[in-house]
Amino acid sequence: MKATSPLLVALALLLLAFQTVESQLQVGFYTNKCPLAEFIVKDEVRKGFIRDRGIAAGLVRMHFHDCFVRGCDGSVLIDSTASNTAEKDSPANNPSLRGFEVIDNAKARLESACQGVVSCADILAFAARDSVEITGGLSYAVPAGRRDGRVSLASETLTNLPPPFFNVDQLTQGFANKGFTQDEMVTLSGAHTIGRSHCGSFSNRLYSFNATVSQDPSLDPRYAALLKQRCPQNSNDQSLVVPMNPSSPTVTDVGYYLDVLANRGLFSSDQALLTSTATASQVVQNARNPFLWKRKFAAAMVKMGNLGVLVGTDGEIRTNCRVIN
Repeated sequence: MKATSPLLVALALLLLAFQTVESQLQVGFYTNKCPLAEFIVKDEVRKGFIRDRGIAAGLVRMHFHDCFVRGCDGSVLIDSTASNTAEKDSPANNPSLRGFEVIDNAKARLESACQGVVSCADILAFAARDSVEITGGLSYAVPAGRRDGRVSLASETLTNLPPPFFNVDQLTQGFANKGFTQDEMVTLSGAHTIGRSHCGSFSNRLYSFNATVSQDPSLDPRYAALLKQRCPQNSNDQSLVVPMNPSSPTVTDVGYYLDVLANRGLFSSDQALLTSTATASQVVQNARNPFLWKRKFAAAMVKMGNLGVLVGTDGEIRTNCRVIN
């Protein structure tokens, strides 16, 4: 067998190394390609937040729901068609996801400024970061260079997004499947410090908890009474919502953990964090150390933004975030 030339081997290794570097996300990815990219997204988030202070929570949640299904590829932004029900129209996302217009507005401006350059997946990652910052959390550098996926299936949300009734073992395993530690799971659960929930996501805790008791005994009775006022039994009104963290629903703070410790976690999955010694300890630590939690949260958001990304020549740069090119 003829020996391979050392020069060819060296060139092959150099090419591989170059492709590896190229495949990684980079902070400042658009510095030369579209210098105002992050500024434009931040401006649209700011304008959206002025119109509706709840939009920030919507964008953080949208990024999470994007990354946990097929990776951070902007697939959650794709509209359904006659032949396909997309992620955004699954029960996990519709009618609860919001903020799509912020992404649309940012994309329109970016296409005007630098056509075909900035991906929808990156716009969503930037918007989530800006939403954390505008609500009082720590800002963080977002590595970019994601490309947009071409597939969006509602059915995939069911097996990838943790529902509000998961117990702590199910939550831990669900996040571990995405490469997160249990501590990071508790940290990211703190995103529930902002935003709202539709009544259907927790009404079973008020009226049909189990065969023995109608109301979840782990739920603070006074809080339960308040929730019942906001969410009447057997109501089919999809517009009924309550804040996740009533004391500061538009501020990224440790109020969520204080609520959980006071048995006022809204979801079963929130209150479940006290059922394990390890997670309960993490809840206490986060409640007592607001700045530490904000640092951990920012780091976990960066890590989440790296999930299953498409880079290089994979995927595409959508012209319209709602439609595959």
